[in-house]
Amino acid sequence: MSLSVREQTMQIEAQTLSPYASLSANTKGRQRQEEFCPLRTEYQRDRDRILHCNAFRRLKHKTQVFLSPEGDHYRTRLTHTLEVAQIARTIARALRLNEDLTEAIALGHDLGHTPFGHAGERALDEVFPEGFRHYEQSLRVVDHLEKDGKGLNLTYEVRDGIVCHTRGKEADTLEGQIVKLADKIAYLNHDIDDAVRAGVMQETEVPLDVRETLGTSKSARINTLVTSVVENSRETLSMPLEISQAFAELNKFMFQHVYTNPVCKGEEKKAEALIKSLYYYFAEHTDEMPSTFWQTVMSEGAERAACDYVASMSDGYVLSVYNEIYIPKAWIEKGL
Repeated sequence: MSLSVREQTMQIEAQTLSPYASLSANTKGRQRQEEFCPLRTEYQRDRDRILHCNAFRRLKHKTQVFLSPEGDHYRTRLTHTLEVAQIARTIARALRLNEDLTEAIALGHDLGHTPFGHAGERALDEVFPEGFRHYEQSLRVVDHLEKDGKGLNLTYEVRDGIVCHTRGKEADTLEGQIVKLADKIAYLNHDIDDAVRAGVMQETEVPLDVRETLGTSKSARINTLVTSVVENSRETLSMPLEISQAFAELNKFMFQHVYTNPVCKGEEKKAEALIKSLYYYFAEHTDEMPSTFWQTVMSEGAERAACDYVASMSDGYVLSVYNEIYIPKAWIEKGL
């Protein structure tokens, strides 16, 4: 009996991937058992489910760092996600780890991010009684919110990588740990690019020792960091002390000069006020939320449903809904 394409791919994985790789044949499986796909491995199916889901498409209209920037070249949450996936796949391929698993985690890691970036996250964390963390919301999106409450039913390894991509516990797989590192490599470097474009800083303001160690351009820094990880990792991810220290210094510099810069963050209080207003409104007016959230109201309460709904919104949709609720239409028509 001939092997299916999926079985052939799993055979190739076993023959060619590193002993430290997560083989799709060894997945801990899904929360609900499903028939296997004859063409795709389980991780390939997860990647495709994330790529085609509603939450993934909404990322193109969600803030990365700059609120409503003027210009086509600033990063959004979607372009950030794609850059993370590219960096993570490069590392995974070079280390002969499972590229499909790595890509699935990378594409799904920010699905739960709020509108207006971390400003929206802070706002919901302040008003929602259970607190709000975007990485936990990303897992909630794939487990419960997509497909009209059915979720995407992803494998354990992808779900673990998504929820462990930032703080706290490390992912169980090297592929998940790669995404966590790739996320930081991506945002520190592309945020410098956007900050220079916005006139917030100049490339030469990056500390001299960081530039001498990592490189004087975005591509040079990314290449240095990725290469150092590939050359120094086997059963664990590692980079030389000099590179690691420069990376940490770059992180510190960005938080001091960009992520708290009034030019980047001057409008964030307004954004937070919008998010909080909509959260309180929909917690009181649950019947005005889309019907897909009504089951959450019944099973988990109005506040949980309101949090899910507001977190799912794009930046522009927040403004549209807020205007619809709070701004008289005659004022909008007159441009007041």
